Amino acid sequence: MTRAEQFREWFDYEVKSHETVRASLEAVIPPRRGDPAFQKAIDLMAHVVQARRLWLHRFGAPVEAPGDIFPTPVPVKALAGQFTAMEEPWRAWMAQLDEAELERRFRYTSLDGRRWESAVHEILTQLHGHSLYHRGQVALLLRLIGEVPPVTDYVFATRRAV
Repeated sequence: MTRAEQFREWFDYEVKSHETVRASLEAVIPPRRGDPAFQKAIDLMAHVVQARRLWLHRFGAPVEAPGDIFPTPVPVKALAGQFTAMEEPWRAWMAQLDEAELERRFRYTSLDGRRWESAVHEILTQLHGHSLYHRGQVALLLRLIGEVPPVTDYVFATRRAV
């Protein structure tokens, strides 16, 4: 498997994991939806969307940069549309990903106004970890309000019975 294929596999895994988390959030029973931890979980998932949009924009793809990287409060029903709108341009961009693009260095301005340079593969690795990190936070928040968080571990998506 090439590195480009590996990043595409990770992206597909993220898409499925995000669907699982969104479904879990939508299934939270009404009495628990008033808990601030529930809204925090939704807002964290919306942040994952915005971060992905921002980096795709920084890569030079024809997508608008998000206005707010930490949106709040986001309605739970809005998440599905936000993820779909983010994933479509990402899927198109990932389809053309090759080893040369992974090595490409690009310059960007961080949210604090400082200028930086990174390789595409470094940012793709960051985004994969970023999603894992925030899904872990969402799992904890769901558990704190009495819900059972979904299982989104990579091994469950990739292992094969023998």
